[in-house]
Amino acid sequence: MPGRYYEAFDVGETIGHDKRRTISEADNQRFCDLTMNQQPLHLDAAFAADTQFGERVVNGLYTMSLAVGLSIPETTDGTVVANLSYDDVEHPAPVFHGDTIRAESTVTDKRETSDGERGVVTMHVEAYRVEDGADTLVCAFDRTVLAEKRPGE
Repeated sequence: MPGRYYEAFDVGETIGHDKRRTISEADNQRFCDLTMNQQPLHLDAAFAADTQFGERVVNGLYTMSLAVGLSIPETTDGTVVANLSYDDVEHPAPVFHGDTIRAESTVTDKRETSDGERGVVTMHVEAYRVEDGADTLVCAFDRTVLAEKRPGE
């Protein structure tokens, strides 16, 4: 499995995620359609042109979902029992069509379940807009998962 078992997470460790994605207009449109979010700031170019952003802004829940997806291969792919919570979500900067997003996760806490059969792991996930020079933080949140322990341990 490409994901990590509970024992492989180290508190304080930052895990870089190699995959990145450039967000298209179609990505944003489909996400808004699937979630029935018809906010004109995400979909109406004329409306968005008259806002402080000057153009359509990608749905923040899509940005968060993308960050989770980018983090899966190096964290919980095949080893997660359940996502338990997403907490303290922040969107400090907007995302626009054509922006490329990358993510990283820092393990902030871990503990065995009361029965000792699994483990609870909390990671602080940060998503960045990839730019020349310093990347810009566009989304941050804490993700808590119930993780499998390594078989036979």
